[in-house]
Amino acid sequence: MFNVTRIKTLSALATVVLGCGMAAAQNGNWLMSGGDIQRSGWNKDEHILSKTNVGKMKLLWKTKTDVYPQGLHTLMDPLVVQNVPTAEGPKEIVYILGVGDTLYAFDAKTGKPFFEHHFKYTKPEPETRPGPDGQPRRPQAQPTDTRHYNFLNPGGSTDVPVIGEPDTKGVRPIYVIDGGGNLHVLSDVTGEDIQDVIKAGATSKFALQLYKGSIIWAGRGGIFSAVVTPGPDYGKVTTSKGFGGGGGLWGRRGPVITEDGTVWTTTGDGPYNPSNPNNLVLGNSVVGFHLKDDHWEVKDWFTPPNWDWLRRRDLDPNNTPTAFNFHGKEYMAASGKECRLYLLDPENPGGSADHHEPFLKTDYICNEMVDFASAGSWGAVSSWEDKGTRWVLVPFWGPKHSKFKFPIENTPVTKEGGVGAFKLVEEGGKPVYKPVWVSRDMFRGEPPLIANGVVYTWGSGDDTQQVWPDIGLNFDSSNRAALANHVTVYALDAETGKELWSSKDQIPSFNHFTGITVANGKVYISSYDGNVYCFGL
Repeated sequence: MFNVTRIKTLSALATVVLGCGMAAAQNGNWLMSGGDIQRSGWNKDEHILSKTNVGKMKLLWKTKTDVYPQGLHTLMDPLVVQNVPTAEGPKEIVYILGVGDTLYAFDAKTGKPFFEHHFKYTKPEPETRPGPDGQPRRPQAQPTDTRHYNFLNPGGSTDVPVIGEPDTKGVRPIYVIDGGGNLHVLSDVTGEDIQDVIKAGATSKFALQLYKGSIIWAGRGGIFSAVVTPGPDYGKVTTSKGFGGGGGLWGRRGPVITEDGTVWTTTGDGPYNPSNPNNLVLGNSVVGFHLKDDHWEVKDWFTPPNWDWLRRRDLDPNNTPTAFNFHGKEYMAASGKECRLYLLDPENPGGSADHHEPFLKTDYICNEMVDFASAGSWGAVSSWEDKGTRWVLVPFWGPKHSKFKFPIENTPVTKEGGVGAFKLVEEGGKPVYKPVWVSRDMFRGEPPLIANGVVYTWGSGDDTQQVWPDIGLNFDSSNRAALANHVTVYALDAETGKELWSSKDQIPSFNHFTGITVANGKVYISSYDGNVYCFGL
């Protein structure tokens, strides 16, 4: 089931022991995608890796899992817990969900398997939708080989779990939704169910949230939540009301929660019609939901004024935004395939009665060619604060826009993708984005993390083409997998974007819609071929 390769040089072994000793006193857990409910991507507790030593990182171990691709998906974001109370004493464990409905756990020190839990359920019947004649029409049968599945609908479990607080014995719950829409509460020690399975009734394509005793996620039809606190309300599922869709709910890091408890998500390419308050159709938007009358209802939203132009070109705002405070007020930073960076006020995201006025927006950062598949900003926006300065990071695919200038432009210049860095400053009493640096080129810039003055990101190597001259628009994932490049992990100076380290060609395969994790002096990432990699000192 697993195949572990460890790097056994004396220097590597020495630094692993040293790193683990240094990490023991830290609160170095990484419990959800993005690290917090604001989805900042900022690990405030990383103190081992730094600008001065990150260039010495090397591969510590890699472990081969038995996950088999569904579409382009294999393994999701790694999560990390310290001091897991095992029979052999406290250990640091890494948890990764596989698309084949299996949760994998590894010893962070060695990469050896800790446990493996496979979810079993009756697969739901394929959804029927009305055809042109109004009669129900069943979807086409899926291919036998799951590598040919549609990359937009791979099935299985593609959410990123979330891990809760420990009980009196130090055991933490791991919350995960399987491909059948069942919410599990697993022990981080054994991988077994420790509470009754909740029939959630809706899957989650992206990461889960844990907020005030409930798991919250975006699914087909809006926001969903399930109470996971033991008691009479345990298992209560709350659904959305009055939301008419308009596009699939996106954001790789899942919903964002602002200070007042509003849950924010982005909607994909689709129609926009807010005329009926009981059936708000909000494609191409950033939408906030709140609890009202025992349902999740739309509270407010922002829709770009050129939404129809975006819809016709499939340039939806598919990123997870991030929330933060600036000079005593809360804001959200958001982006998408059009490749602008927005600043939104959660109290009034649309700015006016028509919901079309953001607080602030930049010029086009990328996507000069107006490409819906291989350009634009994808995944998630990240943010952190350093010495009172608020920074915002935007990953993107394709080259930087020729007319957008950064004071620092690293080389080789962006051709296939990169990351842009901005400072939020005050001018004339109002926040303003100031571009600072753009990274070197990377094959599809992916959502970065920030830790101890270093930005960690990667080029996924994902071939993102969706249209071919000979076969046209095609969703058979094997076409893209055959043309893919490979993953390259980068560590960049957070102030300048200068490359401090990269994994070069150590990872021969690509990955798709997953995440990177940095915790306790180690960097974790996975690849399409089922390998999990751990880099460190």
